[in-house]
Amino acid sequence: MGVRAAYKVNSAITFNYWIDNGTQQTEAFNGFKDQLFGLTAQHRKNFSWTVNYYLGQEHPDVVYFPYSSPPDLPTLQGISFQPIRPAPTGKTHIFDTYATWQPAQRWTLALEGDYVIERQLPSSAPVHADGGAFYARYQLTKKFALAGRGEYVSDRGGLFTGASQALKEATLTSEYSLAEGFVARLEWRRDFSNHPYFLTDTLGQLSKAQTTATIGVVWWFGKKTGVW
Repeated sequence: MGVRAAYKVNSAITFNYWIDNGTQQTEAFNGFKDQLFGLTAQHRKNFSWTVNYYLGQEHPDVVYFPYSSPPDLPTLQGISFQPIRPAPTGKTHIFDTYATWQPAQRWTLALEGDYVIERQLPSSAPVHADGGAFYARYQLTKKFALAGRGEYVSDRGGLFTGASQALKEATLTSEYSLAEGFVARLEWRRDFSNHPYFLTDTLGQLSKAQTTATIGVVWWFGKKTGVW
């Protein structure tokens, strides 16, 4: 939850700025406002490159009294809490960059890389994650398209998944345009880990891989820019 602004320097360079309550947070849970500073370069019509730096503080600075609220939730009126001393003011740094290239009218390619480092206190040992992704999309007909995606994440310290592991995934997507501004997608995905992590049909037994299938629809109105 927040606001964002963009300033177009010229036809090729755009600066972006965000200010918000947290990376995955709608309500404020500490006194710090996260910020993003970004730069998008588009020297050619069929190629764009974006570089972002995100600065955040992702730990609540209050503790709730027992039986008043589940932990780690935003402050609500009528719920008793007290400040944490010393406050966990360690910062989260996210470095993100991605490029999109359309080598031909029917093809769209994208490459992304990320590095995240986080501390609970300024003096704490950091936990960090890094990874990347590659996307390819081909428009077979005016209404039908196929896409593929591969991703890799090294989550050392369990920053995002709660366990130190290396995760990989491969996804195939088919997309059909039902009408202007309305598309349906069928997706098959296979996830892998170097440690047992995914739930199975047997209680208490984990697997190193899992397969999922998803059907979804997207509808938009108004002026749309870019590929969704």
